[in-house]
Amino acid sequence: MEIKISPRGFKYADFKDLYGNDCSIQESSLATEDAIWLGLDDSRMHLNREQAEHIVELLQKFIDDGSL
Repeated sequence: MEIKISPRGFKYADFKDLYGNDCSIQESSLATEDAIWLGLDDSRMHLNREQAEHIVELLQKFIDDGSL
């Protein structure tokens, strides 16, 4: 995925899921803590660093052996 810069200066990357839906990951402008937006462009999750860490652990397990 190519990292781009939004008009407001936040890094993001676009991608498609298995069904061809438009998805993205983007830095959030949330002022109170580090956060990202992740998911389908019309319904994204707003995640902080701790939440992202838990998702990464599950994704790594899936990458390693194909299951959660």
